Amino acid sequence: MSGYENHLASWRASPETFWKQAAEQLDWDIFPTRILQQNDDIYRWFADGRLSACYNLIDRHVDAGRGEQAALVYDSPMTGSVKSYSYNDLLDEVSRLAGAFQRAGVEQGDRVVIYMPMVPEAVFAMLACCRIGAVHSVVFGGFAARELAKRIDDATPKLVLSASCGLEPGRVVAYKPLLEEALDLSTHKPDLSVILQRPEHEADLQDGDAEWQEFVEGAEPADCVVTKATDPLYVLYTSGTTGVPKGVVRDVGGYLTALSWSMKQIYGMAPGEAYWAASDIGWVVGHSYIVYAPLLVGCTTILYEGKPIGTPDPGAFWRVIEDHKVKVLFTAPTALRAIKKEDPTGSYKDKYDLSSLRHLFLAGERADPDSLIWAHKLLGVPVIDHWWQTETGWPAIGNFAGAGLKPVKPGSAGLLVPGYDFHVLNEDHEELSAGQIGDLAIKLPLPPGCLPTLWHNEEGFKKSYLTQHPGYYSTGDAGFIDEDGYISIMSRTDDLINVAGHRLSTGAMEEVISNHPKVAECAVIGVNDAIKGALPVAFVVLFADAEEDAASIGKELIASVRHEIGPVAALKHVIAVARLPKTRSGKILRGTMRSMANGEEFTPPATIDDPAILDEIRDYLSNEGYPQ
Repeated sequence: MSGYENHLASWRASPETFWKQAAEQLDWDIFPTRILQQNDDIYRWFADGRLSACYNLIDRHVDAGRGEQAALVYDSPMTGSVKSYSYNDLLDEVSRLAGAFQRAGVEQGDRVVIYMPMVPEAVFAMLACCRIGAVHSVVFGGFAARELAKRIDDATPKLVLSASCGLEPGRVVAYKPLLEEALDLSTHKPDLSVILQRPEHEADLQDGDAEWQEFVEGAEPADCVVTKATDPLYVLYTSGTTGVPKGVVRDVGGYLTALSWSMKQIYGMAPGEAYWAASDIGWVVGHSYIVYAPLLVGCTTILYEGKPIGTPDPGAFWRVIEDHKVKVLFTAPTALRAIKKEDPTGSYKDKYDLSSLRHLFLAGERADPDSLIWAHKLLGVPVIDHWWQTETGWPAIGNFAGAGLKPVKPGSAGLLVPGYDFHVLNEDHEELSAGQIGDLAIKLPLPPGCLPTLWHNEEGFKKSYLTQHPGYYSTGDAGFIDEDGYISIMSRTDDLINVAGHRLSTGAMEEVISNHPKVAECAVIGVNDAIKGALPVAFVVLFADAEEDAASIGKELIASVRHEIGPVAALKHVIAVARLPKTRSGKILRGTMRSMANGEEFTPPATIDDPAILDEIRDYLSNEGYPQ
């Protein structure tokens, strides 16, 4: 059997033994004897264990004699600067900032909100919190003031850490006015706001503000605080269906155990190697695979303040890989599509030496097969889709670079990761056979690393995730498992549309459409129809040289969907658009587009990248007669 199959068999035979052995990779002050504790549908891993997260992330590497190895590399094409921090440097920066926190009255269990751009100080702040047992909550830099206020009120932080500005291609985003508005709107008032002044735009400080360097100056370095394995490490907010953000809690022991296992078995990383998650610390990918997992196993992690294109060109990613000898790149499919749109032949790649790269991992949205195959041909390395959520905190479906890579099936997110017992269920909680699309659910218990609850909202946790299919965690995604065990995520559950009694996946239609050589990006939504219940409408972004042929390409796409999926798909409307509305992590806002097309009330999500694009989509829809 392969390493993966051995892991799978070991986990199925005894989950507790499997995760106990995985936990042995960490340094514990008290190794747990209660591996899994259950109270109804609420589970806790390693309940009686005690450890220091920060010791495992930094100090133990220094103690092992590897302090001079690069731990964090900050690469910012926005400022033209590159700076490397060794594990010794990281220990110094983090322990002094943690000491400043303590001097300001932050104690174990207190919350700290971090509202910052992609700068090293943001990472130092996250690690300083875990050094003293404080709970951080990172909010995406530049987030709308009203949404920031909601998170401040829910987390009730003692401190807010921010910066004077963030940098986007062609513009500077001032953070301080947004923070001030959020604090005016919030009921809870933090003790202090600490502001990192950036030379691109300095903020005016007021009473209740402290400048970052002055805040840290003279602070005594703090030692590591030992916490319970079940104590919260951080709270990360994800949008709720009611408009109230849900605070996903991450515990210490389970999370570190899962991340350590994943870095070696899923990503195939070894100490000293460079790992790059091209994401943002405001998202779960940034938490898990920019900050925590690479440092946990002694890798060098890349902190990139830039974009896949425009900073300065479509070769930006390839330059970073060459400069820092990146072994594994983890990015979103939308980044690949952006690069491909600007450089369809991949000519920029030839300017750089990418011989260090072993694997490219994709997640954040469904990887369309066309982009995956394009990247594989361009880079000559395995391109691996994998699937997980803010709630899981680490991959649930994937392929295993460190435990025996399985064949890649374009369109599938891969095989289940040990710990996640996936089932495909219908509305009556019955299991569907291979190939049938249904609700993807995970039989409880969830493995270590997944959310144990929501912040101060256990009833909300149960209602959101545990009630749809009793005994299961509901992912909110629809998909199927094929006869080989490969799992395909087709769409969010509410993106399945019922056309004349046939349950169809908009994701399957998007797969067909994205295969067209003139289509750079697409989204398919279901709009209400009085006769058939719903009908699909496709939005396509064409390559620049194809925009004049939009009408003929639309006809070709309709014919392709009819041929590949069948006349029942009833796709009759293709709308060519300049761009699609997305979140700042690259997810297409299909639900918002659907509401607009159906004339329904909607609230644009706080994570939208550019609200102005909704006006553009509204104009496109109006020109096409929607809402009808």
